[in-house]
Amino acid sequence: MIAEPYILHYPELVALADPEGRRVELVEFFDCTGGAMWARHHYTKSPLVESARVVGSTMRYLLRPGTVELPLQGSTFAAGITGVTVGKEEIAISYLGLGGGGVGASICRSTAKGVRRCETDPSGGGKVAGSTVWLPRRERVLIGIDDTDTKEEGATWTLAHNIARAVEDDSSRYLSHTIVQLFPVPFRTKNCVATVCEFASSDPEGVVARYRDLLERYTLSRETGMAVFRGFDPSHLFPFGRKVQQGQVSPEELAAVRDGRVQAILQGRGLMGAVAALPFFTRYQEALEPWNGNG
Repeated sequence: MIAEPYILHYPELVALADPEGRRVELVEFFDCTGGAMWARHHYTKSPLVESARVVGSTMRYLLRPGTVELPLQGSTFAAGITGVTVGKEEIAISYLGLGGGGVGASICRSTAKGVRRCETDPSGGGKVAGSTVWLPRRERVLIGIDDTDTKEEGATWTLAHNIARAVEDDSSRYLSHTIVQLFPVPFRTKNCVATVCEFASSDPEGVVARYRDLLERYTLSRETGMAVFRGFDPSHLFPFGRKVQQGQVSPEELAAVRDGRVQAILQGRGLMGAVAALPFFTRYQEALEPWNGNG
């Protein structure tokens, strides 16, 4: 028996906003790849959608707040996002679609984990249907770590992931894990990589504290570094991250990029790699580009 033959349920929806509420990232965890790719094809035609990209089993929509009318048309523009509202504690997303696109825009998303409440139209057949879902407003928290192992045991990337899974809760959702190749300094363990874990959180201090506690408990090194970025976009750190990928960088250069958005939580030698990893979150290809010997 199939209980709901014409409905599938998105596993989870998460929404982040910048401090000013001018930019929103909607993260849709999907179970049906074909449905997610169909939605991206159509949803990106909405004036509110600036971009969409696949990260693992999630679709990430970069949105701007507003409300628009969508000139929906079967086959060519069958569904889209019609509204984005950013409040102090919640973000509301409105969807609309035709036919099967209306099913996805209504019931499929309104039952996802993370939805606080919703308004949903009847859908199915050839109906025009949609929904508005209210999600907790979260901020991006990036945690970079480096130098947790020794030449005898350990691996930073596995520890980073396992701690992230352990500290995740309803207020802090673990979104991504990125391994970052660094310049092979003489004092490296072997491969010289750092790791950055991304959270969407409404309790940034809590998730950072829990992560630090477990990192201090399980690290095998006295030189562990842990850095935190709180904010929507860490791209201003990208030139520094590239320098750490291409050559050995001085402590003075590290000090120059630390501002109010970058916190040094553990200040061992690995802090250099921890900070350098932050801007590479979900930039997997660039994060793994190897040192070319000319740095």
